[in-house]
Amino acid sequence: MYISDIQIRVRYAETDQMGYVYHGNYAAYFEVARTEAFRKLGISYKELEADGVGMPVGELRTRFRRPARYDDLLTVRLLLRQPPEGTRVLFEYEIYNEAQELLTEGHTLMVFVKTTTGRPVPIPEGIQQQLAPYFSEDDLDSPVLPKPSAILPDAPAPAAFRK
Repeated sequence: MYISDIQIRVRYAETDQMGYVYHGNYAAYFEVARTEAFRKLGISYKELEADGVGMPVGELRTRFRRPARYDDLLTVRLLLRQPPEGTRVLFEYEIYNEAQELLTEGHTLMVFVKTTTGRPVPIPEGIQQQLAPYFSEDDLDSPVLPKPSAILPDAPAPAAFRK
């Protein structure tokens, strides 16, 4: 299993009239966690895209347990409980406040696609090599979610992902 933590301070502009972090901002927090986790592994989104491979979100789930508020220092934990498979990788997230209270849980199922066609492509070998050391046979099934192949069958890419 691979785990990566980052910290994000809630800005005033990210809150709603009730003083809570607006729900749409959590997808951005998840994205920051993914980008930074890959950066720590030596994987660059920018280089991936330069090689003609994109990683659009195929599925997003968020469960709110407690609100985050302005100026909270959040820890966003990214978990890869299972290795990437086929054309997909399942990222799970937990967001904690400074008191280590679990505020939010979620996941994104990312699909590797060829940027010129929007069609799924196999996970690049370099990414598989960078992640392989973090997994053993015991990590092949997530105790929380089904394997990505059980969540989203291969399907034509949505028009929005095609150039």
